Amino acid sequence: MAARKTDGADLPGGDGAPPIDFTTFVLSLSSSCMIQLGELASPDGAQHVDLAMARHTLEILIVLEKKTAGNLSGEEERVLHHVVDDLRARYAAKLGK
Repeated sequence: MAARKTDGADLPGGDGAPPIDFTTFVLSLSSSCMIQLGELASPDGAQHVDLAMARHTLEILIVLEKKTAGNLSGEEERVLHHVVDDLRARYAAKLGK
């Protein structure tokens, strides 16, 4: 069995964007959560609130924070911690708590 490649370099297509790294991944999830919270417009320009999906995305980020503890660079850890704290506060505000 051939060794499995672990990066996206062999994926066809693409828009010329730089390869994804951990921080880009976290920020992408953060943007999705902000859209779900109604804080940002979606790519189609619509703006709506979906608290169930926002909670789901936030929970993914919290799992990432727990599972990657001690395995991130200082900058990656700071970005993830800041994103989780910010989104948690925004989510709580939407719930009125």
